[in-house]
Amino acid sequence: MTGGSSVTGVADVADVRGGALRSGQVAQEAGVNIQTLRYYERRGLLPEPDRSPGGHRLYGGEAVTTLRIIKAAQRLGFTLDEVADLLEAGRHRHGRPVPGLQERAAAKLAEVDARIADLTTIRTALVAAVDAGCDDLTECAASSCCPIPFTDLAAEDRHAGPRR
Repeated sequence: MTGGSSVTGVADVADVRGGALRSGQVAQEAGVNIQTLRYYERRGLLPEPDRSPGGHRLYGGEAVTTLRIIKAAQRLGFTLDEVADLLEAGRHRHGRPVPGLQERAAAKLAEVDARIADLTTIRTALVAAVDAGCDDLTECAASSCCPIPFTDLAAEDRHAGPRR
């Protein structure tokens, strides 16, 4: 990274290169590979960049910021479709209240809490199986002292809806 006072360093890099970054530079700065960069372009997550006279893609520093936002949102559990919606909402806000990050983050948090509850149930059953020394699921399921609640777990799964 070059000198300057930018928090991310992106503006500094773009300034040194005349305000434009090539694909490899953007990918490196954002910590993604070039195929990911192009995929996000095809998906519409990144606007189509300008081109140099030689046909090279030329990006502004905001492309690096957008890529970092995409990767962070994915790490928080948002799908690329959800990220696209968030980015689109931010682009077209124009001072109007539209459902944005707060509402969608609250919904994602509820999904995460539900998954944590499911994983806690699974963990409890697995700890009980390990503690009981279960070695054969068929034998264990047929035993009245089996610690794994096969019937309860099957019923929970049936009510949870289809798995993704």
